[in-house]
Amino acid sequence: VDFDTVEVTNLQRQILHTEADVGYSKVASAQGRLAEINSECDIEIIDKKLESEELNTLISQHDIVVDCTDNLTTREMINLGCFKSKTPLVSGAAIRMEGQVTSFTMAKDAPCYHCFSHRFGEQALSCVESGIIAPLVGIIGSYQALETLKILMGVGEPLEGKILMIDAMTSQTNSFKFAKVASCKVCS
Repeated sequence: VDFDTVEVTNLQRQILHTEADVGYSKVASAQGRLAEINSECDIEIIDKKLESEELNTLISQHDIVVDCTDNLTTREMINLGCFKSKTPLVSGAAIRMEGQVTSFTMAKDAPCYHCFSHRFGEQALSCVESGIIAPLVGIIGSYQALETLKILMGVGEPLEGKILMIDAMTSQTNSFKFAKVASCKVCS
């Protein structure tokens, strides 16, 4: 799901697109590239911004949601839809030289994304304005894929109630715990 078009500034951090895709729909470009990689994949694209009711319906039809969005408002909408349908959510974000990954299984006593995000406000700058080191996006995406597989297969320890922070400047990772917020407007 995306409503944006490929821009030159995307090329250094989004490996599905090439210079030939600039100006085209991101979802159509991604679908074409993924079909080249594996023609047996069934990829459905939605080339528009979804309103909350459409988003909630779509979320409820899936086993898991992987959030790669770039703004808090959309992340909060996704979290609410996942909580309502009890659909697990894997969230990842990156800006400048820092990234983070966390998971939410929507289990009864587990925190949701809002339990984590209520601590900070909307990011004021975009990747274009503040920059991002391209390999970090791939690292975050790989961790998100790993978390998704762990949850779907029921193996390992997902990052539920923990956030993995990646500092590309020092090549260090840290994880921090966070708890369900008793007064959370989503899950309490």
